[in-house]
Amino acid sequence: MPTCDACQGWLNPSLAADSAVRRGESVLLIQRKHPPMAGAWALPGGFVDAGEDPENAALRELREETGLMGTDPSLLMVRGDPDRDPRKHIVSIVYAIEVSDDQEPQAGDDAADAKFWPIETVFDGSLEFAGDHLDILTSWLRPN
Repeated sequence: MPTCDACQGWLNPSLAADSAVRRGESVLLIQRKHPPMAGAWALPGGFVDAGEDPENAALRELREETGLMGTDPSLLMVRGDPDRDPRKHIVSIVYAIEVSDDQEPQAGDDAADAKFWPIETVFDGSLEFAGDHLDILTSWLRPN
């Protein structure tokens, strides 16, 4: 196992938490503002802070990137392919999160845009997705 001189320990993957929010036949996506993959669409999410529970990180990132206050996170899946992100090995915990219908997304933080997309549009090939987020959406919304 490789070690890291800079961190004086083991070279471990980073941990991220993503929010999967569905509203009827639409799904919430953010457009990445910064590289890598600037302009690509993804689930709202980001890195888990030291000392932070991943569920809380998913809710925090959802609020920071879309302005939406989510509730009731439930584990949807975990993604950990070492090549899923060009920056480094990042393991993502994906949570299904509830959002009330009276809230509308507003892009913030690392998001250039945030909106609910019709599920049929998500799969019609017209959107560019960041990393493995289309695979995540496929596993979630079209499991067979």
